[in-house]
Amino acid sequence: MAIYGAEGLFAVLYDMIVVREFESMLWQLATTGQWQGVSCDQPVAEYLALGQEAAVVGQALELGPDDLVFGSHRSLGQVLAKSLSAIRALGPGPVAALLESEREAATLAQAEAIGFGNPVELSENFVLFGLMAECLGLKAGLNQGLAGASRAHFPPFGSMPNSATPGACAPLALGAALFKRINRRPGIVVANLGDAALAAGPVWETVNFASMEQYHSLWPASAGGRPPLLVTVLNNFYGLGSRTVGETTGLDVLARVGAGVDPEAMHAERIDGFNPLAVANAMRRKRELLEGGAGPVLLDVVTYRYNGHWPGENPAYRSQDEIAQWRAVDPIETYGELLVHNAITTRTAVEEVRQGLRERLTKLLRRAVEAAAQPDRDAALVETVMFAGQRVESLDPPRKPELSQPLNDNSRIRAIQAKSRRGRDDDGRPLSKLKTYQLRDGLFEAVAHRFTIDPTLAAWGQDNRDCGGAFAVYRGLSDLAPAQRLFNAPFAPAAVVGAGIGYALAGGRALVEVMYDDLLGRAGDELLNQAGSWRAWSGGRLRTPLVIRCAVGVPGSGQHAQDWSALAARVPGLKVYYPASPSDAKGMLGLALAGCDPVVLLEAQSLYDKAEEFDRAGVPLGHYETEEGQPAVRREGSDLTIVTLGPTLYRGLAAAETLQESHDVSAEVIDLRFLNPLDLEPVVASVRKTGRLLLVSDEAERGSSLHRVANAVQEAAFDVLDSAPVVLGARNLVVTPSLAASDLFPQVDTILDAIHQRILSLEGREPGSDQSPEELLRRQRLGI
Repeated sequence: MAIYGAEGLFAVLYDMIVVREFESMLWQLATTGQWQGVSCDQPVAEYLALGQEAAVVGQALELGPDDLVFGSHRSLGQVLAKSLSAIRALGPGPVAALLESEREAATLAQAEAIGFGNPVELSENFVLFGLMAECLGLKAGLNQGLAGASRAHFPPFGSMPNSATPGACAPLALGAALFKRINRRPGIVVANLGDAALAAGPVWETVNFASMEQYHSLWPASAGGRPPLLVTVLNNFYGLGSRTVGETTGLDVLARVGAGVDPEAMHAERIDGFNPLAVANAMRRKRELLEGGAGPVLLDVVTYRYNGHWPGENPAYRSQDEIAQWRAVDPIETYGELLVHNAITTRTAVEEVRQGLRERLTKLLRRAVEAAAQPDRDAALVETVMFAGQRVESLDPPRKPELSQPLNDNSRIRAIQAKSRRGRDDDGRPLSKLKTYQLRDGLFEAVAHRFTIDPTLAAWGQDNRDCGGAFAVYRGLSDLAPAQRLFNAPFAPAAVVGAGIGYALAGGRALVEVMYDDLLGRAGDELLNQAGSWRAWSGGRLRTPLVIRCAVGVPGSGQHAQDWSALAARVPGLKVYYPASPSDAKGMLGLALAGCDPVVLLEAQSLYDKAEEFDRAGVPLGHYETEEGQPAVRREGSDLTIVTLGPTLYRGLAAAETLQESHDVSAEVIDLRFLNPLDLEPVVASVRKTGRLLLVSDEAERGSSLHRVANAVQEAAFDVLDSAPVVLGARNLVVTPSLAASDLFPQVDTILDAIHQRILSLEGREPGSDQSPEELLRRQRLGI
């Protein structure tokens, strides 16, 4: 009573009833197709959490508008609890202003039409209808119907993305917590996990990343210590139909997991999740630790889920007696009786709340079903929100970036200024590598510039700081950027990339490094399901200014030599850049770091020391940006178009030189530079001139992104083609240390042989390799 007062204590009961009634409505709709006489034949939420109301409401009771909550696919109650808590904390004025800012969306109009007695009821209508509409996939949903029930969220109230991939919210929450710590923003960040998700790799990577000692030992004290990350396990004892205790883990108390993370055991604690005040008490105590930089914190919140994993499951894995025992201590009934016993409310008042809410939900549902009968979803909407397409100099314009020294005092900057910014002298002779501006210098200049412009920019990865990065791209950057803006991360690719996503979603600009392209698989969910998706799933509300750097290798190690650019290019919502010259390295990374969309930047290891060969004036001074999606014609020709990606540019140019000198064939060479977005008009125009097309990259030929390019060009210019387009890539072989570059990747002779055998006979050419159609069929037959 002393902390919350009678009104506050009753609000806890009210919020639990709201969550229970809303989810009960959805469960009945999913299982019977009707509720309170309203029929609905549209798919609705399937992953609900009836019984877990006390856990989420008790948690939200101690969270303010500045606190952020990330969750999983079973998070509708969390969205409601966090939103209701934020509405009270913000007060009528700010909430009214926030809702008015949503005037263009259909949600507010529907909320008003349902009827309301005061501003609080209107704001509740807004959240309730917006969430119901989201479940039905309507534009009036909180996320324009694009997130659906499993990913619904509302950032203005601190309800952040909820991922349908178990455990995926952990690294995102870490990133948001890093944003708060690095940029000194108030509030804590919560990652709500199910007990089964505690076994997920990204969760373990996250808690190790969050526990690094450098937050205290290397970062300045003013940064505030470890990121304020609270990992909450909503422990309902089941993952799908498996028991976590006694079956799929070796634990009997999940809180003990913290003992393996840091000396403080993550301040882990087991909480009665059927008691909202017990949860709130733990939240209040743990907040003090988090705000003091002593996190991360783990809470094992013991609760229960009455409903099945989903409506159509086989419930045989648990007994009705077990469910009945939990229902006998139902959190709403138990807490309600506590309030009645202490004369804070009456049973009649509680029942009036239930009835009033059901009447409101019935109106809400009826309007939502009517709207659902008029489908308003289409691909055009997703098209408009998938990319932000914005260029922003600074994500926090009033604030000056924290730097350790002025840019012009940096030793690397001074060293670069002393180099020739072009690769040849006035007579066309190559200059010494030691005296020329290299591709790695272009990357460095782009990063250094953005550090001095955007105070939110933070970069992390392996060996990023004092080692200067694995390939010396960041050498000297640690003199410029303080420890909290440029730091080493553990070898945890999922957490490195996931934290970058969360940092960007929270309002910052992240630059993360996976080191090797081959390791993208270790950040698979983050790359495939998270980075490129949240802009669209939020209905265009969120931005993801994130750059993922990764090096593409050469033979020598089977797990550091593969070109997976096609994997990145396959993911909707991701942009993929692949510079092959110092000018492009600087201009394309500068472009990526000025944008608000996620970019995978591929960097060929073989080109890090490459000098500028195309810009006769040399790599431009100062900041500039390469035009997005535009290929570059590196050599003009009339008989054959050679399209290259990354380092094959130089092999393509060498082949073109041989074609001209030995066979009088004029080849036009085009450097794609981009895989997504990509304007193919220059390629089509070239093919219309030459009638022939060869595409070359170091990607494995099977599944190469150049097949997509070839197909698109063929469809656009089929009428002028004299031969079928040919895609040349790496052999479809498992990479072994014994393989030389010539055994695996296309070389000049390989390119010439492919042209001779499949496109245009070259007089006098004696093929050194078999690139014939018959050989391709043989390889396909053998799977090599």
